[in-house]
Amino acid sequence: MTDLFNSLKNVTDMTKDDARTELARLTVEIKFHDAAYYTQDAPKISDGDYDALRLRNSEIEARFPDLVRSDSPSNRVGAKPKGGFEKVKHRARMLSLDNAFNGEDVAEFIARIQRFLGLDATETVALTAEPKIDGLSLALRYEKGELVEAATRGDGTLGENVTANARTINNIPHTLVGDNIPDIFEVRGEVYMAKSDFALLNARQEEAGKKIFANPRNAAAGSLRQLDVSITASRSLKFFAYAWGDVRTLPADNQWDVINKFKSWGFDVNPLFKRTETLEDLLAQYTHIEEQRASLDYDIDGVVYKVDRLDWQERLGFVARAPRWAIAHKFPAEKASTVVDDIDIQVGRTGALTPVAKLKPVTVGGVVVSNATLHNRDEIARLDVRVGDTVIIQRAGDVIPQVVEVIKENRELNSVAFEFPKHCEKCGSVALAEGDDVVVRCTGGMICPAQRVERLKHFVSRNAFDIDGMGVKQITAFFDSGWVKGPADIFSLAEHQGELRTKEGWGDLSVDNLLEAIEERRTIDFHRFLFALGIRHLGQQTALLIARTYLTMEAFRESLDKIIDGEEEALADFLNIDGIGAVMAKTIIDFFREPHNAEAVEALLAAVTVLEAEVIESDSPVAGKTVVFTGSLELMSRSEAKAKAETLGAKVSGSVSKKTDYVVAGPGAGSKLKKANDLGVKTLTEAEWLELIS
Repeated sequence: MTDLFNSLKNVTDMTKDDARTELARLTVEIKFHDAAYYTQDAPKISDGDYDALRLRNSEIEARFPDLVRSDSPSNRVGAKPKGGFEKVKHRARMLSLDNAFNGEDVAEFIARIQRFLGLDATETVALTAEPKIDGLSLALRYEKGELVEAATRGDGTLGENVTANARTINNIPHTLVGDNIPDIFEVRGEVYMAKSDFALLNARQEEAGKKIFANPRNAAAGSLRQLDVSITASRSLKFFAYAWGDVRTLPADNQWDVINKFKSWGFDVNPLFKRTETLEDLLAQYTHIEEQRASLDYDIDGVVYKVDRLDWQERLGFVARAPRWAIAHKFPAEKASTVVDDIDIQVGRTGALTPVAKLKPVTVGGVVVSNATLHNRDEIARLDVRVGDTVIIQRAGDVIPQVVEVIKENRELNSVAFEFPKHCEKCGSVALAEGDDVVVRCTGGMICPAQRVERLKHFVSRNAFDIDGMGVKQITAFFDSGWVKGPADIFSLAEHQGELRTKEGWGDLSVDNLLEAIEERRTIDFHRFLFALGIRHLGQQTALLIARTYLTMEAFRESLDKIIDGEEEALADFLNIDGIGAVMAKTIIDFFREPHNAEAVEALLAAVTVLEAEVIESDSPVAGKTVVFTGSLELMSRSEAKAKAETLGAKVSGSVSKKTDYVVAGPGAGSKLKKANDLGVKTLTEAEWLELIS
């Protein structure tokens, strides 16, 4: 191998083209030897020759810094184990939180709780308040007091096993201390990096010529997920405990006492955690925390409120991906001024034309921003944003940059108003806003290349098919090459692997990993399959509702065929699903009615296997039954009744049909009760219903 080095062109004699070609070759070769050494424990070359490869790569990058590749070996330590981190299925889903942005939102949150639980408006709803740490969620599982597993949030259902890394975090106890430790207890919280440690880390990174992190949150996430545990250990991470997941018994009956119990077990709990009993006290604590934000040695982006009583938390339950009993009160967005260099129109997967302001880069809340959304045609007209304008931007929820104001006194005299396009710039189709919709959409549908690319990006996204290694860059490249024009083509990529292995940035190992990831996704959950299709209005929760109603893709398609053929009963059954409205139903039906879409779905089904939907495990007598609630319920609110029925495996419908199993009728029940009697459907009083499900 040393003879080969002697025959290579000297770095000082290289042209840019020479350097680009050599960096591509070195990336592939170093990846190969990393895999041989770290993954297979079978090195192919000596340590000296391996070091020479890395040194040559570093020398070329130092001479041509603008050619440093995104997959450069300089940014990687070791090799990714086969399949990466082991996947962990959360025994209790890790959910996100809904947001509040002002005091009125918080007051409405409390009012919703009172309505849902059927409480009097004067009844006290005690809430806890704590800073919302800007870090990475982590679940720690303890068995008989010993830490046995640590998992990241992932998609809320599947996370990554980072147990070895978590053990290096100093304030995560390996063994719980105290008496009466539960046999099984999962503590949840946030991994973060202190601002002071972040500054030291970036100073070391800069001195070593390595990647500089944008903010402490990114540094914490990257550090926890290092495949080399020693790197995690060197990064000074910390952990705040604030919740729990899978448990057998709880040490108290309220949030405040359980979290304080964590402290006695050896966990750090945020010192600003407080229990309140009035809206005024709650908002006062919010203000208190906000005033300390700048002086805290960790980043926070709001305050989290949780219902203190655990029996109320259980009754409130969850909606979609968030609990009804908790909310995040976000801090006001940070703002900055800059100049609009251009206005670009982006075409989304549903054809929406979204205007985006191209900005002179500016730092907002520690993040460099160069693009900001202008939302839609009406918003541009309302703000009267023009190219060349000085604008105020903010990061909404500290995440999405948006333009909030134009400083018109700074406007140039020759400025002209922006004219929103009447045709799609990608395919030339007419762009229209339907009815009262403020969003202008390309009417090109599947003939529009932009929509096709965006649908493909959505198809491989995390909550859809989640194909590892198939990101935005790869999808765009495969589409441009003509290899992937529709979702089914992804599962035929192996036909192009010979050519792919010769392309810059690809090698045998990366191609093999991608093809393996694709093969792993040939079996897919029903609701993920539906969501992946990118149908307008069809979100994750609706996809899950449909999957749990029809159970199999075959049954759903059979029902759709009947609807398309004009069968009213099939349409009525579809509309009866609680949560499916007329507009959403029409969009879904129209999607499957369109021949190009139908062909794409057929081709995809020929390439993958769609699993039967999981039925909620329940031994209750209403599991799998269809229930309709009508009239005024007196012992619980309508919302609570529906939520409870769903947690027991029942399907809640909005109207009565011959497929309805139970109609629960309270005082004032009218036409639905009459129809149930006419059809011979079993009717129950609220008390009878509660007795049945007890």
